Amino acid sequence: MIKLTKILLLLLISTFILQSCLKDTNTQTYTIYVPVYKSPAEVRANIKTAAPQPIVHPGKIFIRGNFIFLNEVDKGVHIIDNTNPNLPINKHFIPIPGNLDVAVKGNTLYVDLYRDLVAIDITNPASVNVEKIIDKVFPTRIYNNGFFPDSTMVVVDWVKKDTTSQFFPSSRGIANAFEAQNSGGINTISVQPAGVGGSMARFTLMGNYLYTVTDRELNVFNIAQPNNPLYSNMVPVGWRIETIFPFKNNLFIGSQTGMFIFNTIDPAHPSMVSQFSHLTSCDPVIADDDFAYVTLRTGTTCAGTINQLDILNIQNLQTPILVKSYALTNPHGLSKAGNTLFICDGSGGLKVFDATDKNNLQLLKTVSGINTYDIITINNIAIVVAEDGLYQYDISQPANLKLKSKIGY
Repeated sequence: MIKLTKILLLLLISTFILQSCLKDTNTQTYTIYVPVYKSPAEVRANIKTAAPQPIVHPGKIFIRGNFIFLNEVDKGVHIIDNTNPNLPINKHFIPIPGNLDVAVKGNTLYVDLYRDLVAIDITNPASVNVEKIIDKVFPTRIYNNGFFPDSTMVVVDWVKKDTTSQFFPSSRGIANAFEAQNSGGINTISVQPAGVGGSMARFTLMGNYLYTVTDRELNVFNIAQPNNPLYSNMVPVGWRIETIFPFKNNLFIGSQTGMFIFNTIDPAHPSMVSQFSHLTSCDPVIADDDFAYVTLRTGTTCAGTINQLDILNIQNLQTPILVKSYALTNPHGLSKAGNTLFICDGSGGLKVFDATDKNNLQLLKTVSGINTYDIITINNIAIVVAEDGLYQYDISQPANLKLKSKIGY
């Protein structure tokens, strides 16, 4: 009897301990992001001038006259009056869900709305109007982590939710996989009348044509009538295409596997001149008469392990030759003014080099404490997109940059 009592007591204690363990380990709280939908008609009707919004997640940039058009990633476009670079004014915002790229010709703003191209009349920035929408012209635009939205609706926002669920120890891997799938970021993946874009751009302008790149293709639009863009044709390029940069009659296209050069002798049908291959890496590129400057970096969407600047001799466009590579921290966009090269080195800040001797770049200045993304240099000013906003520097003395202004958060 005593032995039986001890066994029952042991079972009771074991059950209590097991229940306590299950109570401690059988629930998990994690974060998911739930899409907020609106109908296409509602979204398109809302593409109009709105009150200025805080610059929270700045992306691509385009300058036209005294105005800066700054993309707010997946949200729309800030219109900034830069008449006085010492005191820029964030004047208006155009809500455009899924927007990542911008370009301006005359009084027409071209933007992407997920898979659509939108042409907007900005003659009066305080009251813009949609002129034309070309549906589904970017069919390869996708979301990160394999998310598939409702194809009849448009994702306008993502709501963060903390979720608690129960699981058995053997199912923990499934719960973690669900968390990883749903809590990631969303990656939906130079002439003055046409304005100036940054080196991270997927949209660029040349004469009467708008050129855009998707993951694999170069798209050509005739914009002889700026408010009435006409889809011309598509040119296959390669894969993992990232950026496009115009110089004279050529398009320099950066991809995760190399740089492609296309000529636009026939502007409606660009043709490939050459390709320079490199190790897999993110790859913005700019060029001048004799050299191309390519930044290679690691990143969440870029395999590889290199972070460097490659300088290529392009005097013969058909055979680009590597001149020299320079190690960097995590380089993104870049710009060149005369013999001065400016590189947005990610968390490494803004770096300024004397590039007179391509075999021996001289570091003139490092602006640290900012996480830089892209840059445009114009009229002795460097306009820099950083993680926390938009910076402007006086670059008349490259070794002694002076901050003129900052807007952001």
